[in-house]
Order: sequence, then structure tokens, then C-alpha cells
Amino acid sequence: MAESGEEALWCTREEHTAERLKDDCTPTETSVEQKKVETAVGSIYATVRDHLSDFPLVLQRELHSHYLRKGLQHLSESYECLDASRPWLCYWIVHSLTLLDEPIPESVASSVCQFLARCQGPNGGFAGGPSQQPHLAPTYAAVNALCTIGTEEAYNVINRETLLQFLYALKQPDGSFNMHVGGEVDVRSAYCAASVASLTNIITPKLFDGTAEWIARCQFWEGGIGGVPGMEAHGGYTFCGLAALVILKRVHLLDMKSLLRWVAFRQMRFEGGFQGRCNKLVDGCYSFWQAGLMPLIHRTLHAEGDPALSLTNWMFDQKALQEYILLCCQCPSGGLLDKPGKSRDFYHTCYCLSGLSIAQHFGSGEILHETIVGVPENTLKPTHPVYNIVPDKVAGAVLHFMQKEIPEVKVE
Repeated sequence: MAESGEEALWCTREEHTAERLKDDCTPTETSVEQKKVETAVGSIYATVRDHLSDFPLVLQRELHSHYLRKGLQHLSESYECLDASRPWLCYWIVHSLTLLDEPIPESVASSVCQFLARCQGPNGGFAGGPSQQPHLAPTYAAVNALCTIGTEEAYNVINRETLLQFLYALKQPDGSFNMHVGGEVDVRSAYCAASVASLTNIITPKLFDGTAEWIARCQFWEGGIGGVPGMEAHGGYTFCGLAALVILKRVHLLDMKSLLRWVAFRQMRFEGGFQGRCNKLVDGCYSFWQAGLMPLIHRTLHAEGDPALSLTNWMFDQKALQEYILLCCQCPSGGLLDKPGKSRDFYHTCYCLSGLSIAQHFGSGEILHETIVGVPENTLKPTHPVYNIVPDKVAGAVLHFMQKEIPEVKVE
């Protein structure tokens, strides 16, 4: 069932202008910056309101695809600062192209596989680049990229035995994980470990002992999840914590109603996009980190038999988010961005498109309900809210690796 945006856009309604920040006439750095963003976003929305027929809401698919394809084969010197994030660049670009339903040439996909193989450490895990130290973040990115490519060559890159050894080497007695040997601990590492282990079928009874309980201790009094116990709630950490608990089947350890309230209030009333923390600015990347929480929360509450749940919509304004992404986050030359005035990059392109996909698709199968703002051609492929790769790629990877035995490794 599909629903297109025939009714008036949220940003063009009279009551929308009343949603601007109302302060107490005592300017702060936060309120000043918020008003600047509202002015920039408001000018775009005002133009659309005054000239709606001249501004159809169109996802510039060809421009974005060209930007992404070019980046997969050549990057300028300005990307030198991301030398330790090269598997991330592969994942962001490959996943974005898949959401856009743009095929990746076989030769290019093979080149990505060969490059990621060079990033794999001899003792397991993937590094940010060849000959660098293995780290859980690029390990997650590399596994996601390889599963998205989904060929036998891609699957065979992943050394499951050394990957499991690598995860055990990072596991801490309290259930948390280091990001790398001797590195920092936070909720990201627990999620990255759970994600790659579940996709590649290397979860063992001991690997995640205590991990769910440690994540639950990271839920802050606000309702969201911080990086470590006692830290302020943050959208990225909240996604990592909840998604990890979904994988580990231990979501019941969280106060879900408190978490729902926290994330629902992160959608900005005027802009329509999401902020990452209380009193912060809207940012396109939180279109996924925050909105992606909603299917996970919905699923959990549905399993508990909550009668108040909708059977057609997530618990956020899906149309307002789509308006923000389509009107405020598209670069005219391709790629997507944080907010008006910012530059495009592959990170924001990936997570703006991922959030747009979440906002378009509710449920699956017989209860699939699509809400598409703008032209029907804006429709993206759905993304899996736990892994942020498309569902059929998740299914393909799980099916492939489930046919293999879990490696036996010595645990010290």
C-alpha cells in the first residue's frame, strides 16, 4: 500500500511557522545557533511555500548516483584525512548505491573486495586501510560492504576464525568491548561486535557474556543511551545500544517507554529532521541514527502486545523528515549533507538516504505501508533497521554463513 504526498506539505502550512524556537529573550550560544539554522531552513521552506509548483520534491537520483560512483573509484586529495576510514567509504558508497537501486559493475565490486581483503589483519578484523591496526569500526564497515556486495568473492574475503579471535581479544570482563587492542570502550564496540558476529554466524555462548547487562547500564536517566554508563544520551550510541540488544535478544533490559519518549522528542518541530542530543542542532545523519530506532522500538512494543501501536506508521513524523531531507539536504551537484550551508560528503549521503528509506517504508510483506513524499520515483529500497543494509542482502549473508560451522577458537 503506497501513499504519496497529495496533501499540503508540513513546511507550507500556516501553523508551521509557529514552531520556531521561543526563547526567554536571554540569548545563549545554543539559541543563537538554533535561530541561524531556522533562518536558513525557513528561507527554503518559504520559497517552496510561495512557489510550490516550481519546486517539486524530487530526489536527484542521477546526480547522487554519479557522485557515489565517482567516489568509489577515485577520491581527491581532500579525502586524505579519511585514510584510516577507507572501509567506511566503501560501505557508505556501496550501501547508498544499493538504496538507489543502482547496480555496481562486477569489476568494481571485485576491486572493492580485493581492497577490503588487504585491510584484513593477520590476527583478524579489518583496519582503516592496508597495514593499519585492526579496529571494530572499520571491521563493521567492511563486513557490511562485503555483505552488500553479496557475491561468493565478497563472502570469502571474511576470515571468520580470525574474526572470532579478534572479537575475543577485545572482550572485557564486564561484558564491554574495546574498539581495538588497548583502545577505548563504548557502546559502538558492543554493537559492531554483535553486528559482524551475527551476520557471519560466529556468535558463541561466551562471546557476549555480560554484554547486554553492560549496555543496559548505559541507559541514561533521559531515556536514551550514552557511550558508557553515566554518559549523556546520544543518538548514535542509542542506536548502537538498542540494535545490539535486538541482536542479542535482550531488549527487555531497557526501559522502552522512556527510550521512546527521548527519541520522539529529538525530531525538530520546525526543521522536521532530527537532532542527536537535547539542545543540539538538526543534522541529516540523525535521519537514520534516530529514525532508525523507531522500527526497533515498534517491533519490541508490538511483541509486548501494546494496543496503542499504529499498523501503518512509525512513531515519528515521516513526512516532515522526508521534506527536510529532500529540500534541505540535497547538494545541487549530487550527494547529501548535514544542513543548509554545509558541504556534501559520503557519510551524510549514506545516512540521509538511509533515514529517507526508513521514513518511506513501514513494515514488510502483507503489512507493508509506504509513505512517499514528492514524486513516486523518490522511492528507495528499504533498509534493515538493525544492520543498515538492505534486507535481502542481510538474508543472503545469514543464509550463506549459517551453512558453515562456528569456528572453534581458544579463549584465554
